This record gives sequence, C-alpha cells and structure tokens, in this order.
Amino acid sequence: MKTWLVTGGAGFIGSNFVRYVLKTDAVRVVNLDALTYAGNMASLSEVLRDLKHIFVKGDIADKSLVKELLKQYKPCTVINFAAESHVDRSIEGPAEFIQTNIVGAFELLEEVNTYWHGLGTAEKESFRFLQVSTDEVYGSLGSTGCFSENTPYAPNSPYAASKAAADHLVRAYNHTYGLPTLTTNCSNNFGPYQYPEKLIPLVVMKALEGQPLPVYGDGKNIRDWLYVIDHCSALHSVIELGKIGQTYNIGGNNELTNLEVVQALCDLLDEMSPRNDGGSYRQQITFVKDRLGHDLRYAIDSAKIQTELGWKPVESFTSGLRKTIQWYLDHRKWCNSVCEES
Repeated sequence: MKTWLVTGGAGFIGSNFVRYVLKTDAVRVVNLDALTYAGNMASLSEVLRDLKHIFVKGDIADKSLVKELLKQYKPCTVINFAAESHVDRSIEGPAEFIQTNIVGAFELLEEVNTYWHGLGTAEKESFRFLQVSTDEVYGSLGSTGCFSENTPYAPNSPYAASKAAADHLVRAYNHTYGLPTLTTNCSNNFGPYQYPEKLIPLVVMKALEGQPLPVYGDGKNIRDWLYVIDHCSALHSVIELGKIGQTYNIGGNNELTNLEVVQALCDLLDEMSPRNDGGSYRQQITFVKDRLGHDLRYAIDSAKIQTELGWKPVESFTSGLRKTIQWYLDHRKWCNSVCEES
C-alpha cells in the first residue's frame, strides 16, 4: 500500500483531505500536525480508529522528526497543508506566520529533498511533493479579470506574503534540485470542520447565539467560494495526474460579495433554524471597520485543471452552503469545544 505524508492534517482543509483520501484511495496516511489553535483531534474523530491513519503530533520545522518519519514510513507523496492561515491574525502578529509558513516549509523541503535523492530510480520517478497554497498570493483584482497560473505574485498581507515565499521555495527546489513538486492555489474554502473564526462558521455561530453578524466595510469585497470536498478531489487529481513543476489554480466559480454570502447564510438559517421571535437573521447584520489592506476582489480561472486533468467542482455555492450549515447545526458541541481550547 502506498503511503502519503500529510502535514497540517488536523486543520480544516487538511482533515477533510485525510478523510477524503482514506475513503476514496488505497493509501496509508501519516498525519503530522502541531495541533495549534486551528488544528485539533476532534476534527479527526472519524478516522482515529482507521488502521490506515497514523497521527503524529509535531512541527514541520522539526527536522529530526520529519527525517525520522520519512525514514520509517517511506512515503511516495508529501502534501503540505501546514500553515498559519488567518489574515487578521497575520496582521496582528506576523511572526508565527513567518516561522510556520516560510521557515517550516523550508525545513520540510530540506528533509524531503534529501530523502528523495536517496530513493531508487523508480521511487524517484513516482514521488511527488504538493504545496497547497492560496489565491491570496496574487494580490487584489479590479472589477474584471481572473487569476491564472501566469498571474504575477503580489501579496498584500503578511499571511499572503508568507505563503508566496513558501511557493517560491517549492518552485526553487524543483528548478534547482529536481525535486518533483506541484503547487495549487485555491479560492476561499468552506465546509465542515472549519475553525469558527472564518466568515461562514463565524456568522452561523453568532447568528444562532443572537449576536451581531459583522461585515467588514461596505461588504462589497468579492471572493470566489469553493466547497472543501471539491477542493480535496482537485488535490487528489493533481497528485495523480498533475505535471511535475506545474501550478494549478482551483476555484469554485462562485464569485460573491461578502455581504451576499452573509445574506445567503441568513436566508438559509431562516429556513433551517428559524429565530424564536419569527424575525430574520438579516436583522443581525452589522457593518464594522474594514480590515487593514483588505483586498477588493479575488477570482480564480480554473480552466487549466479542468482542461488538463478533467476536474470540475460538483457543488454549487448554494448546495455546498446548505450542507455546511446543516453540519454546523448538527455539530455545535464541536464548535464550542474547539473555541474553548484555543
């Protein structure tokens, strides 16, 4: 059985990917996660008894630990999800983002590169290193156009800059040392197990608690939304079919303003969990001071992955949002527990 080393596999996207892979592929997953505030064992409850899942608590910057895991489990693929990922937190304190997203990625690449050079010819040819990145590395768009794989990097937040740096390191290790790397840049993910500081789970929890629903500025900032399981299927396609050294943009074709997202959430909650007073959750929407350096618009052109690898998203924004809201309605204890631990 092939073995994949997944870093950051207890976080939002990482844990969804681990569950997805264990269900859809004959693969053993070694899951390395430092269990910072956004990564927790509760997100892995469904797979903790799966014999194909091996969890290891640790940091990707711990070179001796990574070296030992590579030596012991001999993975044929490494997928790097490990990252600090919240823009607001990066503005308030960028140091952790530099340490994990840049230094951690560098240390991981160093050990993986050494490991790869020690493999036999066949194992070298089949090995892959996948860097899971973000569309935020491209900066901000105007009212038209989309980010393509050829869009120059122009990050505007410490978070985006740290991810851009990691992406450049991955590219350099491919170009300089021959390490067989792949990079993906995705749009905003949503779905089960997302830490409740992000927009969609934050609004759901605050709505149910009768609290104000914060919307930055005038709410007109635009993002493309991607259901997390669609993202996982795209990543699987890139690992299996992607061309070495290439970048693939992954989007959901769901461009919406932040205000439209919050209003859609309110409307579905009105249907799925009505307020006791019969009012609409839209009444709780509150506009707050805008985020520093808030990028106006992100939009992803996914033509390359759809044309070359045959992937396309299954969920629409509405169908994915309904599934997401139902999950949070059914898992309020999970939300409360992860917030208490942070």
